[in-house]
Amino acid sequence: MALRTKSVNPAKKETSVRVRVAKKGKTSVKHTKFSPSWVVVHSKDTPGFKLELIDRIREGVKKSDWKQLIQYTDSTEKEFEHILPASISSMQKKTVYGKETSERIYELAKLFGLGYDVFDTKDDFKRWLRTPSKALGNKMPFELLDSSLGFELVENEIIRIKYNVYS
Repeated sequence: MALRTKSVNPAKKETSVRVRVAKKGKTSVKHTKFSPSWVVVHSKDTPGFKLELIDRIREGVKKSDWKQLIQYTDSTEKEFEHILPASISSMQKKTVYGKETSERIYELAKLFGLGYDVFDTKDDFKRWLRTPSKALGNKMPFELLDSSLGFELVENEIIRIKYNVYS
């Protein structure tokens, strides 16, 4: 069961949402509104906030928000190494990422949010990402995520799965 509470910090104009997930040994996770991990959790809400997300991309994603996204998706930085436009070692040195890297992080968040919505579990979605797809030229969807066009192809395929429209 998820428990949501809101807190607003008027000085920073930020809203935090705490989500408690009933898993053994897991504590509640605090998602700052419009952070990449918030986008995963609220993927259906994000279309109305696209202008805010554009501003967040321009400001740059904080390293702490990137780390939270990795943790929330049960992933590692190494898994996203070929997808991100910056090397992992250069990302570890920065506290805020550039526009291009931030945009790719938000694309990942949006895609994972859609995937979690369509597939039964996180593991099912991650397994699908690593399985060759005939509709994607027998390539693994994850291999295509190093470009915006690849993201679009993978996103369209997830939407087809959602509505049972197979190519």
